[in-house]
Formats: sequence, C-alpha cells, structure tokens
Amino acid sequence: MKVASAFEGKNPDEIKAELAGGKLVFYSVARPVSADAPVERSEVLATFTFATPAFAASAAPQFESNPVKASAVGTPGFARAFKADGTTVADFSVGPGKAEIKLSEISTVADFPIEVKSIALPA
Repeated sequence: MKVASAFEGKNPDEIKAELAGGKLVFYSVARPVSADAPVERSEVLATFTFATPAFAASAAPQFESNPVKASAVGTPGFARAFKADGTTVADFSVGPGKAEIKLSEISTVADFPIEVKSIALPA
C-alpha cells in the first residue's frame, strides 16, 4: 500500500475509517510512483463504493455493492482508494500472489461482474 502524503503516519484503523463512504477505483496500468501522482493513460475498469463503515470488525472490506459490473475490458494494474470527498488516500497492488487486493477474476470485461475478495492492509 502506498499512502498519500496527507495520510502518512496513520495506522491501518485510521486509514479504514477515512475510507467510509469513499471509492475504490481499479485502473488498467501499473501503480504510479506515489499515491500523490496523477493517474495517466489509464482506463477505469471498475469502481466500488465503500459502505459506512468501510471495514467490518473482521477487517473485511464492506461495499455498497460487491460485485459490481466492470466498465471496461482490461487487467487491473492497481486500485486507488478515495475518501467520500474525493481525496486520494492510498494506492494498492491488485492481482494474484502477494498483491494487496484479490479479485474474483484476473481481468475485467465490460458489463460483467467483478468482486473484491479481500484487501490486505499492513499491520
């Protein structure tokens, strides 16, 4: 997880609280150098809206809808999490293996469902 500079020094529980009502957006390119860098030359593949609270007591992510329909065809390279007001909170790796976010599928197809299976936050 790469945290935006405004959120450096916050612990995982504080980060989780910041995401209540925010968005988790999946993009088709590699993760930028920092969460403060703009996303360029990328297509949005899917957007999830966090519930309030954004994480259950079990640490599982909570969304208004999960799965959601993908908006484009592609392989997610990273996901960016935003507060409800649109402020960038953090970027996450996406995929199999040691990636921080696990999805139900490796790639997305427009109008087909994709589900967030888990989000790993550092301890």
